[in-house]
Amino acid sequence: MARPIRVLVAKLGLDAHTIGVTVVAKAMRDAGMEVIYSGLKQTPEMVAATAIQEDVDVVGLSSLSAAHMRHFPRVVELLREQGASDKLVIGGGVIPEEDAEDLKRGGVAEVFTMGAETGDIVAYIEQWWTSRTA
Repeated sequence: MARPIRVLVAKLGLDAHTIGVTVVAKAMRDAGMEVIYSGLKQTPEMVAATAIQEDVDVVGLSSLSAAHMRHFPRVVELLREQGASDKLVIGGGVIPEEDAEDLKRGGVAEVFTMGAETGDIVAYIEQWWTSRTA
């Protein structure tokens, strides 16, 4: 039997809005993924360290506080520096389209903005996992 996909879900900076990240985490869990929620007020350094320590496959970053352009690229950079660039990094929240494109160019694989269907997020991760393990 194949092991479940391990996902770290993180809220960076001072963003304290948790409803969206909770809904997404539950959808991942319901799809059979093993979800680790890092809690509030995480720094990029804390998120990268947790991703490595917990040996996750996916790092899901959430931002509703407009700090995504500072925090998301820093997480990607830290993972690369620490030899963990094989992890899928995705982001979500209130992120303008032009910022989403910049984040993707910087190493965030996909950005799910407000209103994204949880099924689409789960399907994206499952498709990545299938292509990686095939």
